[in-house]
Amino acid sequence: MLREFFPFIIPIEASTIAGACLWAFALYIGIAPLREGILNGLERWMNWAERALYFSEEEFEKDKEIRESKSAFSASLLSIVPFLLFGAGCNFGVEWSLGHSWAISLGVMACAGCGVYELGRLDGAQRNEEE
Repeated sequence: MLREFFPFIIPIEASTIAGACLWAFALYIGIAPLREGILNGLERWMNWAERALYFSEEEFEKDKEIRESKSAFSASLLSIVPFLLFGAGCNFGVEWSLGHSWAISLGVMACAGCGVYELGRLDGAQRNEEE
């Protein structure tokens, strides 16, 4: 299907895509404060951009909840893009230095390690709230 649109072939292997997605997922889980910052910034920017489209305050307030939920959903989808780019970079670095199989193996280990880290971070935050 891509050959119909592009006159050239882009050689991307399935292991490269899998490794980049694994690394992106690990980074998305492991760097939660950055993830939340990106998400809040995108949501704030989208709400500001939609506010600029309205001329009157009454018209803006009429369907504010729907627009804010739509902006939150769009921001959550767009917040994945930087992590995909950094994940592709991590995957490229590991593939270049260690090979294809190591990129996927280290991606799986990074997912497991970042998942355990995030669970511990959330548990520590919950314990600090109780005190």
